Amino acid sequence: MDSRYLLVLGLGLLLRWAVSLHPHSGQRKPPMFGDYEAQRHWMEVTHNLPLADWYRNTTDNDLLYWGLDYPPLTAYHSYLCGAVAARVDPSFVALHASRGLETPEHRLFMRATVLVADLLVFLPAALWFAVALRRSRAVTLTVLAVLVLYPGLLLIDHGHFQYNGVSLGLMVAAAAALLGRRDATGAALFSLALNYKQMELYHALPFFCYLLGTCLRQRTWAASVGKLAKIGAATVLTFGLVWLPFLVDAQRAVEVGARLFPFNRGLFEDKVANFWCSLSVVYKVKQLHSVAAIASMCLSTTALFLLPTNLLLLADPTPHNLLLSLLNSALTFFLFSFQVHEKSILLAALPAAMLFPDYPLSSLWFLLASTLSMLPLLLKDDLLLATVATTVFFTVAVNMATGVLDAGRRAAAPKQRSRLTTTSGGPPADPCSRWAVPALYLSLTGYAVLALTSVTVSPPERYPDLWPVLVSLYSFAHFAGFFLYYHLIQFQFFDEKFKVC
Repeated sequence: MDSRYLLVLGLGLLLRWAVSLHPHSGQRKPPMFGDYEAQRHWMEVTHNLPLADWYRNTTDNDLLYWGLDYPPLTAYHSYLCGAVAARVDPSFVALHASRGLETPEHRLFMRATVLVADLLVFLPAALWFAVALRRSRAVTLTVLAVLVLYPGLLLIDHGHFQYNGVSLGLMVAAAAALLGRRDATGAALFSLALNYKQMELYHALPFFCYLLGTCLRQRTWAASVGKLAKIGAATVLTFGLVWLPFLVDAQRAVEVGARLFPFNRGLFEDKVANFWCSLSVVYKVKQLHSVAAIASMCLSTTALFLLPTNLLLLADPTPHNLLLSLLNSALTFFLFSFQVHEKSILLAALPAAMLFPDYPLSSLWFLLASTLSMLPLLLKDDLLLATVATTVFFTVAVNMATGVLDAGRRAAAPKQRSRLTTTSGGPPADPCSRWAVPALYLSLTGYAVLALTSVTVSPPERYPDLWPVLVSLYSFAHFAGFFLYYHLIQFQFFDEKFKVC
């Protein structure tokens, strides 16, 4: 392996550990604490209770206190971490007594579990994908760096505290497998991603359309049926193995399903930069409509906007179209679906990072906006310093490697391609213009002003959520623009009407 790849992976690990030295979600904030406590509590529950009670409300498992609400693969992961925790220090998972535990030793253990998860899943997946692109060594190294150093994922997993790197890593590995024409392997890996976090439904339709499209493009019907059967068998077998302990009892499976899709949580949590939250500023959707009506509106709107990108993918199942559809589909879910959290933007950010070689400027802009759109959450967790440091480092490192922000070069030679030259016959880089880079700087300036105002100026008593609302509206304007832009790119690519920079 090229030593430079190891250097990037090592730098990624170093940044992750540096971010983990900052506060975490809910630190010293009883009675619910935060996501850190949720993950710890799941280890406690899965270690001490029989599997039949993991998703069931009992005297020892109060579902109102961080009840398990992710698929079985997450529960198995919690069980494994709980088993290790019990050997390190039984007090980490002591039933009831460990609630709200935040000792330095326990924080070290918990931070280490996320680091190990990235080391085993996300980092190898990122390397696999970068190599699977089959570009030059410089491009491979840059894609790896963008995926590994993306600040949004670092801040949420190693600052706020979650394990998004597992599900997202499995998704990235699935895409890498498809790029290498290992379709059954890709189907199995994505099935694992979906069984770790149900939010991977954001990516499900593109994987389905790509795999179905490749089956339909076989030379004979026999070959199509055979390939479809192989992919279907891999998917069913993966789901069956993951769910087997819960399928032995129908009631048990129903209880898991009810926890995975809790419609009682509402349209969105906190202030999120999507269509419904932005609309609610002037039209109180949650107060004026029932939950059933809102869910129906979200379903129909999301389905409508999912169709174009996925129909194009079905008609032309190429790796590049797959990546565009993963981004467009995830962004559609984020903007229009029911029960969206601000952290869900990570599901759109990873495909944007995977598209960096072809659209470096817009990809960088999206990755920065997605990170800064989570400012209210990151400020709540006292992660402002970590946010500024990782975002500035990422921007400078990417620009040093690619020159993507070199506005002078772009203005002087508008017909030149980015340093990330694509392969012959491949899609072009971002359309270049004299205003794009200044617009990016203006965008970042707006975020800087909002961040500074949020930490130095108290909001009016009448509008206590003014700053989070402004951040969400500002970010929504960005994401709506990216939604249109990347859909336009996919339609142009489909019609072979690109204007190469």
